[in-house]
Amino acid sequence: MESIFKGTTICAVKKDGKIAIAGDGQVTMQNSIIFKGNAKKVRRIYNNKVLIGFAGSVADAFSLSERFEGMLNKFSGNLMRSAVELAQTWREDKAGRQLEALMIVADKNQILILDGSGNVIEPQDGVCAIGSGGNYALAAARALIQNTTYSAEEVAFKALKIASEICVFTNENIIVETF
Repeated sequence: MESIFKGTTICAVKKDGKIAIAGDGQVTMQNSIIFKGNAKKVRRIYNNKVLIGFAGSVADAFSLSERFEGMLNKFSGNLMRSAVELAQTWREDKAGRQLEALMIVADKNQILILDGSGNVIEPQDGVCAIGSGGNYALAAARALIQNTTYSAEEVAFKALKIASEICVFTNENIIVETF
């Protein structure tokens, strides 16, 4: 059965020792109705030491973020270890394998993508994006990094703004969290 709530864009940027994650606020129902325009899909967890941004089915994304926060608690905030352990349990859990969600997670030092197949991916160039407008935001962020002096926060925001002008599942209600 197809998820009825989905679609969003999340972009993370690491530049000059700073990390920013930006996300839009649109929740789309059945690929045709804007159900909500101000959802908060980027937030701080683990005593404000970790940022997460999620895309995909809303319920699945919340389930995945709760599982990830549990791993952070278990492994004393170690981002990579928590991500790898979550990926391993995700692959072994039949219910977990059915989650239709992606997450970008970051602490003050690194950014990781957790995908729906249980993979942990560290972006090669400090820039990544997920969700329906992810490819647009990724291309925009890479161009902005290479051709401007914008900060990580500015690049993430502007990349989301550009994606919102192209992707019908992304809006201009952008939230940016930074380290």
